[in-house]
Amino acid sequence: MTAPKKLFIKTYGCQMNVYDSERMGDAIAATGYVSVDTPDEADLILLNTCHIREKAAEKVYSELGRYRKFKDANPDLKIGVAGCVAQAEGEEIIHRQPMVDLVVGPQAYHRLPEMLAKVDKGERAVDTDFPTEDKFDHLPRGPKARRAPSAFLTVQEGCDKFCAFCVVPYTRGSEVSRPPQKLLTEARDLVERGVAEINLLGQNVNAYLADGWTLAKLIRELAKIDGLERIRFTTSHPNDMDDDLIAAHGDVEKLMPYLHLPVQSGSDKILKLMNRKHTAADYLKVLDRIRAVRPDIALSGDFIVGFPGEEESDFQATMELCEQVRYAMAYSFKYSARPGTPAANRVTVDEDVSAERLQRLQKLLTTHQTDFQQSMVGKTLPVLLEKSARDPGQMVGKSPYLHAVHCQADKNLVGKIVNIKVTRSERNSLVGDLVV
Repeated sequence: MTAPKKLFIKTYGCQMNVYDSERMGDAIAATGYVSVDTPDEADLILLNTCHIREKAAEKVYSELGRYRKFKDANPDLKIGVAGCVAQAEGEEIIHRQPMVDLVVGPQAYHRLPEMLAKVDKGERAVDTDFPTEDKFDHLPRGPKARRAPSAFLTVQEGCDKFCAFCVVPYTRGSEVSRPPQKLLTEARDLVERGVAEINLLGQNVNAYLADGWTLAKLIRELAKIDGLERIRFTTSHPNDMDDDLIAAHGDVEKLMPYLHLPVQSGSDKILKLMNRKHTAADYLKVLDRIRAVRPDIALSGDFIVGFPGEEESDFQATMELCEQVRYAMAYSFKYSARPGTPAANRVTVDEDVSAERLQRLQKLLTTHQTDFQQSMVGKTLPVLLEKSARDPGQMVGKSPYLHAVHCQADKNLVGKIVNIKVTRSERNSLVGDLVV
């Protein structure tokens, strides 16, 4: 009997890439591969890449260089590049790194079995199309194995907003929403396999619209599934937070009190240069409406510092917005030009100035995160236990507010929602005692 071939997938970037890697693994498994945890034992290495961060493509080429030793040791080893860098770079990847055998964009990975068949014949395979067929309809289903208690479910892909700094419309394509009945079926399947929490994913998830269903309607229907205890969604655009979705935060008990709603800047001038199509005041009004229906909601955001044209007064407007919102968690980055985007050729802010501003912003955001976590001390929170930590007997789970919570508990409680009384706050997590 021939031994199965071995697959190693390395995933970069967002939760959507994590979901995509799982589905690519399903597609490749249908051709006889089994997954392994390290590249040195693999017959196929697949990099699922992200194009959002600075010098993303160069980092992929650097990673490929580190894999050359595996190719030298095993000439039959196949190497592929998938995801958004693959979409953006296309055949250039093979030109610059000839040891790469296949390149596949994020909308075409359901074609991986056919691409691998070409590679097995000694050919190179490149597919960065935006196919008319729905890739989800063509992906094989894996075995009914147990899943971790929390799972991702992609409901929407692509973006039509065309923010001046963002490559998503060019690498993921225009907004496409998956049919609601298929999503309900997939959600029920996840629950049958042990999932208690589903995080709905999309590049612009609250723009979901399929068969007359909005994201709010989808959430309300998902909440009717027995055994599904928690629902989350990410990432959203402020302009798509409609009345019904805001109301859902108040009347759908299973929808967790956590919302990631990026604003990027507190300056109206910079928001206009970014093509965000909202003002700081618009954004704050949305937050006020959400807090009116769910006062305890934990808010998260994204910020870009040093965007072309940003002056100190613009940066101060961002700091003032953060002081007003007081985010429970936030992500902040220096601007880095993405080739092909409208802002790529604009005059940049001095690197040292951007770095100093980022340091100030991150200090403020850390203070607010610390304050929010400290406000949890002494409270009893329902925590979905997901896994054991390194210490014997210690478990880690998620609070409703997406905190990582550590506690001493029996491993048989994985997948259960238990009450934890928080005793202290650490840098990026909480610690507490199991309430029995």
